[in-house]
Amino acid sequence: MDIRDDIIDAIGATPLVRLSRLHPPGNLVAKIEYMNPGGSIKDRIALGMILRAEQHGWLKPGGTIVEPTSGNTGVGLAMVAALRGYKLIAVMADKQSEEKRALLRAYGAEVVVCPTDVEPDDPTSYYSVADRLTEEIPNAYRPDQYSNPMNAQAHYDHTGPEIWEQTDGEIGVLVVGVGTGGTISGTGKYLKERKPELLVVGVDPEGSIYTAESEDEVTSYLTEGVGEDFWPEAFDSGVVDEYEIVTDAETFEMTRRLVRLEGVFAGGSGGLAVAGALRVAQHRPDDLVVAILPDSGRNYVSKIYNDDWMRANGFEV
Repeated sequence: MDIRDDIIDAIGATPLVRLSRLHPPGNLVAKIEYMNPGGSIKDRIALGMILRAEQHGWLKPGGTIVEPTSGNTGVGLAMVAALRGYKLIAVMADKQSEEKRALLRAYGAEVVVCPTDVEPDDPTSYYSVADRLTEEIPNAYRPDQYSNPMNAQAHYDHTGPEIWEQTDGEIGVLVVGVGTGGTISGTGKYLKERKPELLVVGVDPEGSIYTAESEDEVTSYLTEGVGEDFWPEAFDSGVVDEYEIVTDAETFEMTRRLVRLEGVFAGGSGGLAVAGALRVAQHRPDDLVVAILPDSGRNYVSKIYNDDWMRANGFEV
C-alpha cells in the first residue's frame, strides 16, 4: 500500500510537464510545485527550517513561529506547525492577495498585514514588524527564510535531485524566478555539480533589485513572491549565469495563457518563470529547458484571473 504517515510525507516528488502547446518544439517543461500538499514549493523549506530549529533547541514545544512571508512560506510553516504543535504568526505585505490571508487563517495562523511601499528597515515594514514580534512574544522563533541556510539546502537535497532523475540528466537549462533566492541557489548548485555546462537563468520582475542598475530602478511591482528590494543572505548569486527581466504585463498575460493553453493553473511567479523560459527555449532549441512553477493560481483568482482587477490596474484581458 502507498499510504503516507501524515501530510508532511506528501511533500515533494512533483511532476514535470511538457508545455508543447505553448511551445510546440517540445523542449520547454515545467515543474509543477503547486502539487505539494500546501500548494507551493515553500512546503519544502518550511519543513527543513522547522526541523533545524527543533534540532538546535531554538523552537521549543508550544512555541510561536513568526515569519515575514508573501504567503506560501507561511502556509508551509502553518501546515507543519499544525502537526507539531506550534502557533504561527505570518507577517505579510498588503499587496498579497486576500486568498493567501484567508488560507493562512484556515490553517490556524494569525495574519499581520503591513504596508508594501516602505523601505525594508522602516519600522512598519513586514521585515521590521516580524523582528519586533519575535522579540516581544515569549518562546517565539523566526526562521527567516531570507537568511536561513535550509532555504537553499532543501532544494539541494530534494528539488535538484528530483529534476536530475526526472530528466535522466538531460536538462540543459534551469529557469527559476528569483525571490528569496533559495530555490535557484540550491537547485542550481546541485545540478551544476553534476553538469557544469548547465545554464542557470534567473527571472526577475521589472523593478526588483537583482537586475537593477541603480537603486533608483528598484521600484514596486504587482507580481507576488518574486524579486526583492534587498539582497537576501539565502541567495548565492554566483549560481546564476544570466537573467531575464519580465514585466508585470508579460507575467500576467503568460499566467493566463498557461491555464488556457496547457491547463496549468499557476500563480504569477509561475507565469513570470515561463515567460522568461520561453525566450530561452526559443533561442536554445537543442536544450531541454526546465522552468519551476512555485504555486497555484488559486491564490490569485481575485487578481490575475479577475478581468475587473486586471483592467483597473491597466492590463489587457
